[in-house]
Amino acid sequence: MYSNLSNFSEGIDDAFVIIFGVIAFFLVGLTAVLIYFLIRYREKKNPVPTQIEGNIWLEIVWTIIPIGLVIGMFYYGWMAWIPMMSDAPKDSIEIKTTAQMWSWKFEYPNGKKTDTLIIPIDKAIALKLSSPDVLHSLYIPAFRVKRDIVPGRIIDMWFEAKREGSYDLFCAEYCGLQHSFMTTEVKVLSQEKYDEWYIDTTAAVIAAATPGALGLKVLRDNGCIACHSLDGSKLVGPSYKGIFGHEVEIETKGVERTVMVDAEYIKKSIYSPDEDLVKGFSKGLMRSYKDELSEEEVEQIIVYFETLSKK
Repeated sequence: MYSNLSNFSEGIDDAFVIIFGVIAFFLVGLTAVLIYFLIRYREKKNPVPTQIEGNIWLEIVWTIIPIGLVIGMFYYGWMAWIPMMSDAPKDSIEIKTTAQMWSWKFEYPNGKKTDTLIIPIDKAIALKLSSPDVLHSLYIPAFRVKRDIVPGRIIDMWFEAKREGSYDLFCAEYCGLQHSFMTTEVKVLSQEKYDEWYIDTTAAVIAAATPGALGLKVLRDNGCIACHSLDGSKLVGPSYKGIFGHEVEIETKGVERTVMVDAEYIKKSIYSPDEDLVKGFSKGLMRSYKDELSEEEVEQIIVYFETLSKK
């Protein structure tokens, strides 16, 4: 039953088995005793009530035993939890992790950014968790790790993956309309494959040679496609497909008007999303990316929108 997929798995599983075992034992035991008493001491068989005297030793025993069991369960749970709250090893890989409505962004020490968590096997990973909007919770079930993320604070979390493969990662704290879409993966690679990925520049070269590819990467890395589709379907925000070079109805300070979606409009929508709101969509769901996206990155996004509108 043990997963042994992370350095915390065994402790968590041990605590679960012990606590569940105690609960199951008393559930079955008490249910059996209850049924026996209902049959054995039913009114039809015992029409005259019998006065039973108390027994001090019996009362002491059934007080001490439950206390001991509760303390034992607490001990195993505590011993499984304490290592998770300790400081990460000094040689751990520190990854900045941003949870935002409704996507994940991971930034590595060399500046690489991904929307999936890519890590090497048997290496301590220290996640620096933050949120620019609401409460989130990073949960990796296979690794038995979970940590709540509070806006305005940096939350530390660490673990070691013990087996290569892909594992689910999702938000376990309801965070709004698209909460159920806030899922991604943890990809555990061998040290050799991780090193190759970490220093590889081939993808960047290919992307630079493909019009719009870098813009799509910026959108993915910043979680934009969690709210804006690429195929024309309506999500929290308007779809990117076919939007560039076309007119759109917007609302500016309560006044409806029609504008052309050009480079200037896109830039303004990224930096001040609620100023010119597309009709039919709600305010306050998108935050400003003025401090996160550079002029060059916005230009790459615009190029991608141009290529997307030509398809």
